[in-house]
Amino acid sequence: MAVAEFTDANFPAEVKAAAGLVLVDVWAPWCGPCRLVAPLMDWAQTEYADRLKVGKLEADANPISRDALNIQGLPTLILFKDGQELVRHEGAMAKDQLVALLDAHL
Repeated sequence: MAVAEFTDANFPAEVKAAAGLVLVDVWAPWCGPCRLVAPLMDWAQTEYADRLKVGKLEADANPISRDALNIQGLPTLILFKDGQELVRHEGAMAKDQLVALLDAHL
């Protein structure tokens, strides 16, 4: 299963109304640290596929969702459970940091 693409149109249904855990990567194509995190999203989708939905939200193309999430910097990773924000991390992170973040909430 591929990493989902979230947009202003599908964010309410795909994230806010979703049952279970959803990891959202808020990113932009011009953001260098975002490109470093991108492969981790593919890895997380594969590694945690049975326990977690992983998706990306392009910040510039989706200002309604970006602003509703109060995004201050990129990338921002937000973990939702049953539509409620559990935790967020702003900035790039290493794989072991992502594992620790996810495992703490699974």
